[in-house]
Amino acid sequence: MKSLLKTEELAEMLLAVFVFAHLPFAWWVLPATFLLPDLSMLGYLAGPRVGAASYNLVHHKATAIAMGVAGWLLGQPTLVLAGTVLLFHSAFDRLLGYGLKYATGFQDTHLGRAGKAPAAASPAPALNLGYADAQ
Repeated sequence: MKSLLKTEELAEMLLAVFVFAHLPFAWWVLPATFLLPDLSMLGYLAGPRVGAASYNLVHHKATAIAMGVAGWLLGQPTLVLAGTVLLFHSAFDRLLGYGLKYATGFQDTHLGRAGKAPAAASPAPALNLGYADAQ
């Protein structure tokens, strides 16, 4: 099932690239704007509930689609671009396993816990200074 979901995210990224290719912007605009949706993480400065809400609003694919369709209906290529960037970015995040956030913490997502698992506690390694054991 995981492979199927990753294939779906990849298809959404390719759709975003296809839409972008038909917009009147230079090729470098998509990579240049790729990380802009992550500015929504600034909401975490106001706490985890506000942070999760702001992050989820920007990273929700319905937001991307609504923005893109609104731009298309209104004849506003910049709005279509914004929806395209949001879709591309959100699909890329999900492809990497980063999902929508829960208010319990940034790493708690609808796809499971994001990031690496904490390392198991282990004793500190012995300090070896190269001296022979003097006993």
